[in-house]
Amino acid sequence: MSQVFLGVEQSTTARRWVGPDEAIDRQAQMIAQETGFPSAMSNVLARLGVAAGDAARFTQPSLRDLMPDPMSMKDMGKAAARINEAVVKGQRIAIFADYDVDGATSAALLHDWLTQLGNVPTIYVPDRIDEGYGPNDEAMVMLAAKHDLIVCVDCGTLSHGPIDAVAGTDVVVLDHHLGGETLPNAFAVVNPNRQDETGDLHYLCAAGVVFMTLAAMNGIRRGDKLPTPDLMAMLDLVALGTVADVAPLVEFNRALVRQGLVIMARRLRVGLVALADAAGMNTAPAAYHLGYLLGPRINAGGRVGKADLGARLLTCSDPHEASAMAEKLNQLNTERREIEATVQLQAMEQAEQRGLDGALVWAAGDGWHPGVVGIVASRLKEATNRPAVVIGLDGAEGKGSGRSVSGVDLGASIATLAREGHIIKGGGHKMAAGLSVETGKLDGAMERLSELLAKQGADKMGAKDLRLDGAIAPSAITVDLLEQLDTAGPFGAGAPGPRFALPFVRVSFAKRAGDTHLRLTFVDDNGGKIDAIAFGAFKSDLGPTLEDHKGQVFHVAGRLEIDTWNGRMRPKLTLEDAAIAG
Repeated sequence: MSQVFLGVEQSTTARRWVGPDEAIDRQAQMIAQETGFPSAMSNVLARLGVAAGDAARFTQPSLRDLMPDPMSMKDMGKAAARINEAVVKGQRIAIFADYDVDGATSAALLHDWLTQLGNVPTIYVPDRIDEGYGPNDEAMVMLAAKHDLIVCVDCGTLSHGPIDAVAGTDVVVLDHHLGGETLPNAFAVVNPNRQDETGDLHYLCAAGVVFMTLAAMNGIRRGDKLPTPDLMAMLDLVALGTVADVAPLVEFNRALVRQGLVIMARRLRVGLVALADAAGMNTAPAAYHLGYLLGPRINAGGRVGKADLGARLLTCSDPHEASAMAEKLNQLNTERREIEATVQLQAMEQAEQRGLDGALVWAAGDGWHPGVVGIVASRLKEATNRPAVVIGLDGAEGKGSGRSVSGVDLGASIATLAREGHIIKGGGHKMAAGLSVETGKLDGAMERLSELLAKQGADKMGAKDLRLDGAIAPSAITVDLLEQLDTAGPFGAGAPGPRFALPFVRVSFAKRAGDTHLRLTFVDDNGGKIDAIAFGAFKSDLGPTLEDHKGQVFHVAGRLEIDTWNGRMRPKLTLEDAAIAG
């Protein structure tokens, strides 16, 4: 059982600190004995569920060792053979992609592979507002009239009607969203979340599914002694799609992202280079950059701009054209943030009026832009530690998005609403889902959703604890240690990054940075010292307490990182919380 850490029941940000439980402590000791790793590293590996005998290998994940057999997925053989047949015969191929990052990277992956073999496909991305998510009858019929094969990526599993509308053109679906009781009448549906799928690849996003399909097609081509594109060079796209879609960074996903970051650092993909430059990235890429800098900019095209702009950028080979598209996406991202801020304020006020203690936090408003409701739902979820749904109403119908918390399957509950007729349509995966609902049925639908989520324990979620991997003294925090900790990553969904407490330290320097941030230096009685930055410190009691420290002794907590300045590397603490040492 998790226990209060360093006696901090309520910190300056009103959180309880929770440290490793006895089982993790025991596992960490076994890892340390087996490997000689320091306690900080051993604690992180133990928390990630790594066995002592696997610890050394875990820090060096290998695609070769971790990659599953692509043919183990249902319909993979049919899908790979049909797409490869289209290449061999020179048939016309269309890619129907979702408008988010996972859809854009999936489309770019398939486009890259096909183009290298001389078959340049058409990419079609539906407009979020005018067409909505996934294939629609009109678009599919239009594509079928001009193409011999349509490949739906990051969508299609629930598109029975639009796929039925296509006559004389094969449709292959490469998706990861939760499947229904029946599959659409497609030539092949490759999806680790089909209800009849028996494998354990449910954690893959669409880009991961597409990568597996490309591997299967390369296998077929090698057997036929035909040329094969280099899949390793495409891992930058797989990593971006995986992180941006908040897929768990576990097992094969972890190896994909780890190697993808290495490929991205070589700056070989023109579109990603332009986007990184537009975003002001000046360090080697990490999972953080994919999720918070690159991903939101690609998403901005589908949210508030032209839906296919992200996919076009990722497939662009002209630096000048890529630079112009990247700058446009940067501008759209700024516009998206402004729209988001307005909707978020209104949504939070509405949610607070309903109450934040139930199994579901939700809000709906006339004219709320459908391109930002998912982001706002994520903000509500983070603020309340509850599943959240935000819906933009447009007359008689509303379109919304939901985000969930660990341990609560939102996608399955939304799918149940659709089956029961409470909503027009809806689906997704455990952590995120979308839905369309009649305005007149909105209250009843949300009441029923709350009931379904309560059955999963969503109404029992407590205030968000600050979970720590242990305590560490400033003098023990070295660049070597932080580089070693990095080998336990990449960190993200399903694998939170390390967070440590630094006990019994004093503030030797504190200075505001802007209106809300605080720069600090902490020291302890043994001569240890570390610089820190507390972002948004003055949005809570954290900033005032540390700025007016009165020489008091504190326990502080946060994430450790390497600060590179003028070629010099040194440890730095990104401070998240503090408590007066009792």
